[in-house]
Amino acid sequence: MGRVYQKYLSGSTIYSCATCNAHLALHEDIMSKQFQGRHGRAYLFANVVNVTAGPKENRMLITGLHAVADLHCTVCNTVLGWKYLEAFEQSQKYKENKFVLEKNMMTKLESG
Repeated sequence: MGRVYQKYLSGSTIYSCATCNAHLALHEDIMSKQFQGRHGRAYLFANVVNVTAGPKENRMLITGLHAVADLHCTVCNTVLGWKYLEAFEQSQKYKENKFVLEKNMMTKLESG
């Protein structure tokens, strides 16, 4: 396998992979902390970095049927959450192209 290039974020609060500490998202990009992941609480983010998406699949979630793709850390390959690719109900369209990261798969890095 070739060398993995990471993007590094700068900000007062950065969320990173709990396994390898690769940067994932900025606190400012949190859209909601009221999501449920496979293993507990999860956050909805507008933007994330250092992740790759798995194959698209239709999944029945608490809020209905969605097309999603699991998100893997590009450094350690840990499954961190999922990306919403398509929402089939009009009220859920705001989630499209947004990212859910599970709280217990992240660590919070605060500066200053």
